[in-house]
Amino acid sequence: MQKSLFAFSLILVLSTIVFPQQDAEGCKDPELFTRFPNFYIRNCTENFNELELRMSATVKESKEGNLTTIYYGFNFDTGEKMKSPLQIMKNYENAVVKNGGKMVFKNTSTDSDLEATYHLVSKDKEYWVKIDHFAGNGIDVEAFQLSVLEMEAMKQEIQANEMFEAINKDGFIALYINFETGKSDIKSESQPIVDQIIEMLKQNSDLKISVEGHTDNVGSDKSNKTLSENRAKSVMNALINGGIEKSRLSSKGWGSTKPVEDNSTEDGRYKNRRVEIVKK
Repeated sequence: MQKSLFAFSLILVLSTIVFPQQDAEGCKDPELFTRFPNFYIRNCTENFNELELRMSATVKESKEGNLTTIYYGFNFDTGEKMKSPLQIMKNYENAVVKNGGKMVFKNTSTDSDLEATYHLVSKDKEYWVKIDHFAGNGIDVEAFQLSVLEMEAMKQEIQANEMFEAINKDGFIALYINFETGKSDIKSESQPIVDQIIEMLKQNSDLKISVEGHTDNVGSDKSNKTLSENRAKSVMNALINGGIEKSRLSSKGWGSTKPVEDNSTEDGRYKNRRVEIVKK
């Protein structure tokens, strides 16, 4: 009798233990992000593939690269309150912005597909991030999909003599110098380009240049003009700090007034965010 009571008590104890949902076998979070609390991985895939991204309410673009897709489900066993689509989108947006990226598109209206697109460029990689396939009632999220597309970052390796040849031939050269988001601070990965400009000027002591900044059309005309001026000055000051006489240099910002590509695409906007070295 005592043995039976013990067995019955053990069954009751076991029935009150909450076993957390387990991640699907072989699945893990992408290195870029910390998991949103109280979610587990239902399934995942990783392969070279194409990802369709919404860039605006009316524009979509497709990118190719190494694509990791993770489908997260809410763990009801935690007893915690479910989150809204906006809370989840903001969580990933904050992580992207913290690492120097930006939110490209976000829709939180239940009248159309809930989704968000983010873009991030690191020293060696370019990432496109998409959140969609929300499940739930539009307020509480029961599941969502995170897609992370990894591409080789656009690299620009150019030597001083090549810069000089281009400037002599065309009168200018466009360079893609990376700055901190919304600021004029030159990122460390672009220092080699600045070093080559310095080397070119040292090798050609009679050469005088104008450093001219350009932006895409995101933001107001006034803010873009100011940003382009500050970035051009930042490059000029870096050249001065590298030993180039200030009398050989000037700077100017054009804002978004001289695009070289279509601003309706992300690739076009990237190419419009440039610094031109112009022969005086």
